[in-house]
Amino acid sequence: MQRKDYGSGSVTVVHILITGGAGFIGANFVHQTVEERSDIRVTVLDALTYAGNRASLADLGDRIEFVHGDICDRALVDRLVADADAVVHFAAESHNDNSLNDPWPFVQTNVVGTFALLEAVRRHDVRYHHVSTDEVYGDLELDDPGRFTDTTPYNPSSPYSSTKASSDLLVRAWVRSFGVRATISNCSNNYGPYQHVEKFIPRQITNLIDGVRPRLYGAGRNVRDWIHVDDHNRAVWAILDRGEIGRTYLIGADGELDNRSVIGLILEEFGRDADDFDFVTDRPGHDLRYAIDPTPLRTELGWEPRYRDFRAGLAQTVAWYRAHEDWWRPAKSATEQTYAAQGEQVESI
Repeated sequence: MQRKDYGSGSVTVVHILITGGAGFIGANFVHQTVEERSDIRVTVLDALTYAGNRASLADLGDRIEFVHGDICDRALVDRLVADADAVVHFAAESHNDNSLNDPWPFVQTNVVGTFALLEAVRRHDVRYHHVSTDEVYGDLELDDPGRFTDTTPYNPSSPYSSTKASSDLLVRAWVRSFGVRATISNCSNNYGPYQHVEKFIPRQITNLIDGVRPRLYGAGRNVRDWIHVDDHNRAVWAILDRGEIGRTYLIGADGELDNRSVIGLILEEFGRDADDFDFVTDRPGHDLRYAIDPTPLRTELGWEPRYRDFRAGLAQTVAWYRAHEDWWRPAKSATEQTYAAQGEQVESI
């Protein structure tokens, strides 16, 4: 397939607007930006839904501007975008199980919210980067040697992934039809600090801190391509700094592991036997394998992951959750009560 060249996306960023900056990946991006690019003014827009936590940014104080608001509020979005040089769009509804229970918030935030942002950056000619997921490509068979690339056809399997796919297509259309200066990244599974305790790795860690024996879906053979959140966010900056307008870059760190192996490594961090967990019945339609080919990101933009050793990144993550009970403890009991009420024994990944 021939790729149309829309030119470089490089832009001098003095003021950046980060949507979803109180969520897991967004909050880490805010911290990284403030710490490594102190000359940039940072504004965060976040609706503070269940996945957004103002406490994730509390230690930054007045080093950022925080705006509590919804990306679907077109007047607010327009005002904030008009004052920015670049927008990085992390805000999304992203819990697969929730999307099966009630798809509407996913359509509203992921599709309508992205539309509002695209119209604003179009109106004010602002550089835009759209953060998406590898789940738009569906899944791969466990014995398939291939990996997702930027030409892999979309094949989403849930309301969540289908609305993210829809938002990606909106971005591509706004680039081609209106000349919006946008790039897209589709990333594999992230892990690291500030991730909500409903998710696979932090739930296992916090359960073990609380003395709860881990549980694992099916045979634990489902494979995810893990990347530390800091590596993901450095890749986003590489795309902002050197990426080509209209391009989709896949962000991955060659971190394929099956879920049983991940639980085993977490248990080892707690000094427990790697088989010290229980199997439970798998959920319907559970995607088998995700795998990212990040070659263009590396060969064209010069990005490389710093956390090449998953075990080391996991040890750092376990240490962070042990040291920050004040951050995750308030959400823990509510999360466990929700899972119990829904009859779910294990978490979304």
